[in-house]
Amino acid sequence: MKNQHSHHFLAVLALAAVLASAATARAQIAGSTTTMDVKTSQTTSAALGWSAKKSLIGKFIFNDTGGKVGRVDDLIISPDKNVTYAIVSAGGFVGIGQHDVAIPIREINEISGKLIIMGATKQSVKDMPAFTYTNEAMVREQFLADAGKEISKGKAAVSELEKKYDLASSDAKVNIQMHINRMHTEIKSADEKMNEMRHSGVKNWRDFEAGVVAAIDRIKKSMALSEG
Repeated sequence: MKNQHSHHFLAVLALAAVLASAATARAQIAGSTTTMDVKTSQTTSAALGWSAKKSLIGKFIFNDTGGKVGRVDDLIISPDKNVTYAIVSAGGFVGIGQHDVAIPIREINEISGKLIIMGATKQSVKDMPAFTYTNEAMVREQFLADAGKEISKGKAAVSELEKKYDLASSDAKVNIQMHINRMHTEIKSADEKMNEMRHSGVKNWRDFEAGVVAAIDRIKKSMALSEG
């Protein structure tokens, strides 16, 4: 029964994300470089008469012993339109000691009409890193910086492979050169996609994010293969 409630809860969240008319911003968890799309849900209706506002926003979260641990103030919607985090107020008032935290949706269960986090306490929620909103330009710059570091790691790996190539036997050189060529191709692709993002400006940079992420993932896979 618990799993049925949880699945129903997540299904409602996913539908609410698709139907939501929202004001878009960017968000970042303090102390982290992880960024996410933020949409303040304004949905007025959803399947089976549910709505994001009535069933989620403003609703209190409890632990499995019935203790109140916080209140849902916002939802985080990822680029693929899935609700990934609930922004939970863990005490205080708006502007006066309020401490918001981002809690993964998978950790929240809907049981008998209540939102439940197993094993949570009010203090454990307060002890989580604070969640803060930030602007699009800052998020873009952070993303570019982080992506640039990953590409630099790939270039450093190529340099190490080239050193190994110089000392390797003739048979080993064939395999090493294959890895070097693959790395050069993936790095070139990532650099090109990064340049596209840089030239797109703040307004449209998100259109290129998935391409950059995919290119960097290919670099990481190539690095792993070369180390194997």
